[in-house]
This record gives sequence, structure tokens and C-alpha cells, in this order.
Amino acid sequence: MTSRHTGHGGESGPHFAILLCFLSGIVELAMAVLRLGALVDLISLPVTVGFTSATALIIGASQLKALLGIRGGSGSGFAETIKTVIEKFSEARVPDSVLGFASIAVLLAMRKLKDIKTPADASKSRKTFGVALWLFATARNALLVLVTSSIAYYYDSKGERPFILTGTVKSGIPGFNPPPFSTQLPGPNNTTTEVGFVGMVSELGINIALVPVIAVLGNVAISKAFGGSGINPTKELVALSLSNIVGSFFSSIPVTGSFSRSAVNHASGVKTPIGGIYTGALVLLALGLLTPYFQFIPKAALSAVIISAVIFMIEYEVIRPLWKCNKRELIPGAVTFVLSLIVGVELGLLAGVLADLAFVVYRTARPHISADLASTSSEVPFIIIRPRHSLLYFPAVEWVRNGISKAIKSHGNIPVVLDCRTVNEFDYTAATGLGALRKELDTKKIPLVVLGPSNEVRKMLRETLKSSLLVASNEEELDAVLLELSCESRKNELREVVLPLLPQVSTEQEGPPTATTAVDIEE
Repeated sequence: MTSRHTGHGGESGPHFAILLCFLSGIVELAMAVLRLGALVDLISLPVTVGFTSATALIIGASQLKALLGIRGGSGSGFAETIKTVIEKFSEARVPDSVLGFASIAVLLAMRKLKDIKTPADASKSRKTFGVALWLFATARNALLVLVTSSIAYYYDSKGERPFILTGTVKSGIPGFNPPPFSTQLPGPNNTTTEVGFVGMVSELGINIALVPVIAVLGNVAISKAFGGSGINPTKELVALSLSNIVGSFFSSIPVTGSFSRSAVNHASGVKTPIGGIYTGALVLLALGLLTPYFQFIPKAALSAVIISAVIFMIEYEVIRPLWKCNKRELIPGAVTFVLSLIVGVELGLLAGVLADLAFVVYRTARPHISADLASTSSEVPFIIIRPRHSLLYFPAVEWVRNGISKAIKSHGNIPVVLDCRTVNEFDYTAATGLGALRKELDTKKIPLVVLGPSNEVRKMLRETLKSSLLVASNEEELDAVLLELSCESRKNELREVVLPLLPQVSTEQEGPPTATTAVDIEE
């Protein structure tokens, strides 16, 4: 996303990137202050697995050219990178390829050495050897880089360069300067156009908000992949915001956690955030003192370190249990994985989160409802409706009404009991919909009883309906209410049968005297 704004000529491209870094930090700090760390909860395990697996493949593919000694760019995406490697495979260099694959084999073998356990009753020398072996295996990445750099230096001292080396790295730390709030865009005929802060913000557009959101989602996904639990989202936001705000004063682009470096750290045995202090100190030391020696590091060796770290991040083993338990959860993971490979990990992760949210909204709009025929201890039949969702919101109103209507058609015009013992919350629309349902049932002379509503639900219904509602706190009260309704219903039925007969009986008894009276009057 940052690269979309760096295509302008001159210094305007870097200026846009630095300003985006600064504004991203401000947005992230605002999110931390407003406690918007709930974004962490939007990343489910399948989405995390899809993200990490796709990222591992992308990183591994991006290292293939250096591993094989192929010169030139790697392409901007996974598919393009693979296509480029296939097209230029004939240009692969044998020394680099041998060094790269040999390095991967050595690293994987040394990784296994770390898993060798020393028996508790082993001798002192055996335990010492076990500790040394563990240290040797843990430091395998650094040792490999050191050994391969020494080999490259040996050949270089003899005037030979069989491997493609990292090359000269510019030393020193960028100067301290405030982020640019204006820039000059190159125009036709060597002219320039001055663009102020508002114009730069307009050019950056929605990315000012999107970059921070994706950054925190990516950071949390990496944290979940390598750290597991115990993530404090507010602290993550504060760390990201300070990194971007301070970094913008040193000409930084927007930053977030690095999956490849996190994978290397994890593979090297780093367990706590203190590893970041060592990394930062070594980076500063390297920029100041060690950059002349970086030029002898073979690119194939660096690629081997990265590939051997990320291949274990492809979590294919979760597919089988998800397929057996809940196939639906595979969809957000698959969306994240596929789109990350096609359009990039940022949009892939965002799409996976949105897919998860879509399923959450769908479950809210279409809660599972059971409609069963039951009877009280007094043998009064009724239909009991049980929503399996703890929340009833406006998207589910018509769904619940249709479910009740179908139940009435199946079981007849008997009392309907809405079991709200597991429902913790109604929204206004759902409460209004329940009132409309009650009116609809009243026209059919079908009672509606609400069973076990919480105080919050009872208050919402009372304030919304503005009229009495049949409520039973428990099953004993429900039996009493339904028995009373049954008796009242029988009285009404009897009244409906008897009342039409009363005028006829009265007419038969009073008819003759009335006729006689009429005759008398006529006489």
C-alpha cells in the first residue's frame, strides 16, 4: 500500500511514505487511547492459519532466486515470483544453488539436534555435552552465516567470487528530521507543483486509516502465530504507534511486525520480548560498525536461513480436524490463504476477517430455533420456541416470526411459549417485532407467553410494548399461566356455544303471550 504512493518522481515519493508513517502512528495512538484493541478478537484461528501459511509460502518463494543464484527482481507477487523463477531457471548458478541447498540441509539437521533430550540420570560430562549441543543448535542461524561469510571472504581474498554476495551496505543512521508536510510533484517540461499538507492527505486517502488497521491485524496475527495467548492489544497499538511516530522523524516507512524475522527469531529459540532489545542493539551496532563486513554474506545462505525458518509455519495439520468438526470455519481460512497469495497478505488478511464477520452476522440474523410440542403437568398443550442464540437483534426478527408461524401451522392454534432463558439481550427492533407478533397471534386468539426473561429483556419489552405481556419466570409459573389460559379458553368456547342459543330459547318461551297480546290489541 505504501508503494502505491512512492511512484512520483523526485523526492515526493519518499515524502508521501514518511508522512503516511507519521499519520499511521497518530491513528494507532488514537486507537489505543480509545481502547479499540478489540480488533484482536476479529482474528480467528483459521484466519491466523491462512495468513501464516500464505505468508510463509510468499516469503519462501521470494527467496528462491537468491537461493539459486538468479539475478534480477523477484516480481511483486507470489504467482509472478514463481513465474519469474521458472522462466529464468536456466540462469541458476551452480555454486549458489549448492551452497543454498546445503545450508538448508545443515540448518534442518541442526534443528533436530536441539530436540535431543539428555537423560536426568546422565553423567556430568554428558549433561555438559547436551548443553553445548543445545547452544550449538540454537545458534545455528548465526553460525551458518558466519561460516558461509568466512568461505566467501576466503575466495574474495584470492580474487574469486563464486557466490552472489550481499554487497556494500550504507552505514550510519538517517538524520533526525520532522516528517514532510508538503512536497513538490514533478510536472511536464521540468516543472514542479507545490502540494501542501491537505493535498498530501488527499492523495494518501483511505490508506491513512487502512494501513494502521491492517498493521495491527498483521501484528496480532504474528503474535498469535508465535506467542499464542496473553496478547495485550492496547500495548500492541501503543508500540506500533510509537514506532511509526518516532520512525517518521528518521525517514521511516510505515512499519509493523515482520513475519520473516519473527520466524527466524522463533526458530532460533527466542522466547521473550527481551530478544527485541538484542535485535535493536545489534542493528544499531551493525549500522555503525559492522556494515563493511556484511558485503561478504552470501545471499544464498541468507535465503536458506529464511526458508528453513518459514517452512514450519505452513500449518496444514489443522485442515483435518476443522474438516471433521466444522467445515464452515475452513472458509475464512481459505479466503485468507488464497487472496493473500493472489493480491497480497494485507488484503488477504482483511478479507479473511470480513468473511469471519459475515458468518457472525449471518448467525445473528439466522439463529437456530427449535419449535416443539409440549404439555404442562395439567396436560395443557403448547408450542415452545427455543432460540439457541443469546442475543436477538433486528436481523433475526422476521426469521423468528416465520419460525413461529410454521410451528403454528404444524401444531395448531395452541398457546405459544417463547423460551427466553438463554436470551440475554433484545434490541429495540426485536422487541417491536415481538409486539407485532403478539398482535398477529391475538387476532387468531393464540396466547403468547414469554418464559424466563432476564431483567434487561423484561425492561426492554415493558418499555417498548407499553402494555402488559404474559410472562412466566419459571416452569411452575408457566404451568399456572397456561392452566388459567386453558380454563379461560374453555369458558369462552362454552360462551360462544351457549350465547347463540339464548335468544332462541327466550323467543320460544315468550312467543305465545306476545301473539295473544297482539290479538287482544287487534280486537
